[in-house]
Amino acid sequence: MNFRLQQFLSAENITQAQFADEIGVARASVSHILAGRNKPGFDFIANMSRHYPFVNLEWLINGKGKMYKDGRTEPDPTSLSAEGQLFEAEAPKSASPAPEPEPAPMQATPAQIVEKEQVKQEQLEVKVQQGVRKIVRIVVFYDDNSYQELQEV
Repeated sequence: MNFRLQQFLSAENITQAQFADEIGVARASVSHILAGRNKPGFDFIANMSRHYPFVNLEWLINGKGKMYKDGRTEPDPTSLSAEGQLFEAEAPKSASPAPEPEPAPMQATPAQIVEKEQVKQEQLEVKVQQGVRKIVRIVVFYDDNSYQELQEV
């Protein structure tokens, strides 16, 4: 579900923080769900459904159907306006016609997504075994709402 939630945030062009604030959950909750550490609870899904009634919950939870219900279509990235973008794209100055767009890739099945995540996990485990990864920062949170950050020097 974390992959589909990330797809939704991208389609709506909102950040994790904006989404968390909108549906009234802790920002860390969204981060943990997207990272795959936690699964969303009923309150999370209910709040999301209340604030985004056009989202197909069957798609969000089980990956079945389309992202949006009631005939609403997913935004086409090529049709988005330049508003809010840092740089505007300039039209090419060549006289040759624009190439035909490639067909959109098919949406991955849940089995393909699981397989891809397993491959990523295996690659990560190999890197850890080879000693490629190392800790560079540790943050300790105390019950008095203070914290201490330890970083590699």
